Amino acid sequence: MFERAASARELGFALLLAPNAMHALGALGLADVARRGGTIATHGEMRRPDGTVLRRFDTAPVRAALAEDTVCILRPVLHGALLDAVGLDHVSLASPVTHFAAGRDGVEVTLASGRTATGHVLIGADGVGSFVRRRLHPDEAPPRPSGLLAIRGVARDVAHHMDGVSGAQYFGRGFEAGVARAGDREVYWFLSLRVDRLLVASRDPFVLARRYAETFHEPFRLIVHSTPAEDLRLDELIERDPIDRWGDGRVTLLGDAAHPMLPHAGQGAAQALEDAVALATALGDGTAPEEAPEEAPEEALRRYERVRATRTRTIVQLARRNAKVGSISNAVGCWMRDQMIRRIPESVILKSLIAVGRPPSVV
Repeated sequence: MFERAASARELGFALLLAPNAMHALGALGLADVARRGGTIATHGEMRRPDGTVLRRFDTAPVRAALAEDTVCILRPVLHGALLDAVGLDHVSLASPVTHFAAGRDGVEVTLASGRTATGHVLIGADGVGSFVRRRLHPDEAPPRPSGLLAIRGVARDVAHHMDGVSGAQYFGRGFEAGVARAGDREVYWFLSLRVDRLLVASRDPFVLARRYAETFHEPFRLIVHSTPAEDLRLDELIERDPIDRWGDGRVTLLGDAAHPMLPHAGQGAAQALEDAVALATALGDGTAPEEAPEEAPEEALRRYERVRATRTRTIVQLARRNAKVGSISNAVGCWMRDQMIRRIPESVILKSLIAVGRPPSVV
């Protein structure tokens, strides 16, 4: 594994691991680690910024239907567990790839240091600005701004402000927010803001967070105010259209490199984990690469792409729809959204959550 970062440990905030993500981690032998390191979601609320409850929900029916929990976990905790399972000796740090060449017998990569390495296949898991994807699809339009900003933060020892719920989602005019227990001491929170309707001109996450917190009820405000500046992060959310054929020959993509998505479906990490399990299954079929027919790796990668492209396209579109609902800014639209949240049948919500959270076929 060639990692361009100089540090092996993940910085950052928290992830929602829906049941499909937990099933994928189970296939990797890490589901119990995630449960111990994070917080299992049990019940939550959808609210207006003033704290008015629009809907309460319980995760028990989803847990019963899918035989797995929903877990909120800090990124460093999950990343550390994955890294420990792989072994640091398999990761080459500060090693950005500057070139690759695929042939009939394998792939050679060139690193910024001038070093070269060869392998049977190349998996580009290098994020939304993927170098591997640019090389594979040079005529594709680059990622584009979504019109949304995200502020993320982690506060500690503030769980008593959660009003007894595992998490809560807030819907305002032109913005949405959420809070979730992510550990014994940690509470993760986020704000999703429309760029064209910012309440202040600053892009400083500390300034923006404090300003928007003023529009919320006291519990959310206190959680934000308890967050140190160094535990805040602001990102411009970007997106790009799905593609059906991710790779070519012995090269393919994985995670955000293949299907970047807005965070509004809570499925970014889950889909990357699903990719990993599906890819391992595809490449694990048949004999070892050196004994397999010449075309076997290519066939395995294309099968992986066909299965995953359909699934991830659906989630990308779901995340876009959710982002639009959460960023409605006119009063009538917000009122209609709130009424929909209140009145939509429980069975419809449950069906949707189960459809997204059900582990997909991997081959």
